[in-house]
Order: sequence, then C-alpha cells, then structure tokens
Amino acid sequence: MAKNKRLNAAQATVERNKPYVLSEAVALVKSNAKAKFDETIEISLNLGIDPRHADQMVRGLISLPNGTGKTLRVGVFARGAKAEEAIAAGAEVVGAEDLAEKIQAGEIDFDRCIATPDMMALVGRLGKILGPRGLMPNPRLGTVTMDVKGAITAAKSGQVEYRAEKAGIIHAGVGKASFDEAKLIENINALVDAVQKARPSGAKGTYLKKAGLSSTMGPGVRLDVSSFTAV
Repeated sequence: MAKNKRLNAAQATVERNKPYVLSEAVALVKSNAKAKFDETIEISLNLGIDPRHADQMVRGLISLPNGTGKTLRVGVFARGAKAEEAIAAGAEVVGAEDLAEKIQAGEIDFDRCIATPDMMALVGRLGKILGPRGLMPNPRLGTVTMDVKGAITAAKSGQVEYRAEKAGIIHAGVGKASFDEAKLIENINALVDAVQKARPSGAKGTYLKKAGLSSTMGPGVRLDVSSFTAV
C-alpha cells in the first residue's frame, strides 16, 4: 500500500505528455527516486530503425565519463597466461571447458563475457545461451581480444553496452540516483552521442524518434530529443 501511495505521488509530479528538456527531466527523476536503495537511472531511446535487417543494427560499447555506479561481474574464457592475467585483473569467473560446462548447467555468474580469440570455437557452442542474454563475446565490441586486462578494466570502470531490441528501442543504465545532476547529464549526453554516431547507413527518416528517462522504482519522464540532438 505504501509503495503504491509513493508511486502515485511521484506520478502526480510528472506531466505525462510533456517532453522535458534534459536538465528538467534529470532533476524530476532524481527527486522521485525515493526507494530505500540507490536506484538506477535508465534511459530509453526509440530509434527509427528495423533491427531485423543486418544493415540497421545499432550496437556498441561506451565508457561513461562518470561510470555507472555499478561494478560489473566479468567472466573470461582464457587459458594459461591469459587466464592468469584475467584473474590478476579482477575477473570474477575464469575458465575454458570447465566454464562452458557451468554455463550449460545454468550457472551464469557474470554480467560481461570476454574471450581470447583462440577460445571462440568453444564459446561459439554457447551462442544459444549467451546470445539472448547479450553476453556473447564480439570482436567489434572489444570483448574478443588478447588484451584481456584492458577489456576487464574497461568493463569495471563504467563501460556500458547498448543494443537495439526488436522494436528498435535501446535501454541503458546511465548512473545512480545518488549521482549529481551534472554527472548524470554528462553520462546521458555521452551515450546519446555514441548512439547518434552509430547510426546505420540503412536507417531512413528520423533516427532518434523518442526518448524517456526513469529510475528503477519511479515513473518515466518523456525527454525533449532536441535537448541533446546538438551533442
């Protein structure tokens, strides 16, 4: 009951059909993030694309200037010296066939998966499990690499993966409610800038159609896309 009362009160502060400029939206979402934990601030971007076509897929990684406020758990497929490098760099899970067996058994204790190139024949067999979860290592995203230490460091320093879903919508965490407004705005602008630059050649018409901002337990706020299209 108290939860519904709090949510109703928060929704009453938001004009449902009003597009808010970025600074107003951030202030409003922060003020409505009143849960007992530090809520994640998430942005949603509705793009004018059809991800079912290979030439319209939008996907990438970006290191947010102020991090995400969350420490990712990293799993690494590697052997020998590279496995030792991964452990030293702070990876939570490191292995080869043994790690593959755990994943096949449903034990997925990581948020980002990295692999050395020689491990991809093994990792490829796990595509049906890792792919739908967005965990499949990809050389274009820097998660298939010999620079294991660099990839782990990047993942743990606030790197965010963005990927358009079937409806052409990207959801991404851009920080925590405890972040200063200026830091959230800087993170949001950095992410939107990356998505704008990733516009596929096959996209026609308006690319960034709609955007919204919300916290984990708070109501969504419409964003005025013109407030960051100049980034």
